Amino acid sequence: FIDNIFRFVQAGSEVSTLLGRMPSAVGYQPTLATDMGTLQERIASTSSGSVTSVQAVYVPADDLTDPAPATTFTHLDATTVLSRKIAEQGIYPAVDPLESTSRILEADIVGEEHYQVARSVQETLQKYNELQDIIAILGMDELSDEDKKIVLRARRMQRFLSQPFHVAEKFSGVPGRYVPREETIRGFREIVDGKMDDYPEAAFFNVGGIDEVREKAEKLKEE
Repeated sequence: FIDNIFRFVQAGSEVSTLLGRMPSAVGYQPTLATDMGTLQERIASTSSGSVTSVQAVYVPADDLTDPAPATTFTHLDATTVLSRKIAEQGIYPAVDPLESTSRILEADIVGEEHYQVARSVQETLQKYNELQDIIAILGMDELSDEDKKIVLRARRMQRFLSQPFHVAEKFSGVPGRYVPREETIRGFREIVDGKMDDYPEAAFFNVGGIDEVREKAEKLKEE
C-alpha cells in the first residue's frame, strides 16, 4: 500500500531542483516518467508469487491531466476516482463512475452481461452529464421525452451507487450492506431497462440490492 505516491513525485521534483535540472511541464522533474516507471516496475508478479499494489494518488487541483497523476495512471490496472461533486450530493462512496477505469472490464473477462450493463450505465450517466447545461438554463420541460427518461434513470443510478457502510453504522444509524456482484448487475439491469422508472429516487438512496429499493418505496408510500 502506497500513501501517497504524489509524495514520491514531489520528492523527485525537489531533488531535481537541487541538482539544477531544467524542469518540465508544470515544474515537474524531466525524468518523471522514468522515475515512476522504475518504481512501478518493482511491483511485479513472478512465477513464485504475486504482488497487488493499492496506491493513493493525490490529484492537484482535481486535475486528472496533471503530469503526476496522469503518469501514475498509465501503470495501474484500475483507478477509483473520488469526486467532490458527488460527495456534495451526499452520495457515498463518492466514486465517479465515469472517471474511474478498469482494464479488466472486458466481456471475455467479466462476462457479457456484466460488460453490457456497465457500458449501458456509463452511457446513460455520460448523456446525463451532457444534458446538465440545458437543464440548468432551460429546465427539464425543454427536454425531449427520451432525454427526460435518460435524466430520471441516471439520477436513480447515481443514488443506487450509494452504499451504507458497516463502519459508518454508528454514525448514520443505517446497517451496512454487502451486495454480491450478480445482485448489483441485476439491479442496474432493471434500472437500464426502465423497470424501475415508477419508483421514487429516494428509494434508491443508501440501500443494498434492487429488492430493497422496492421495500423502501413501499415504506415511503405508507409515510
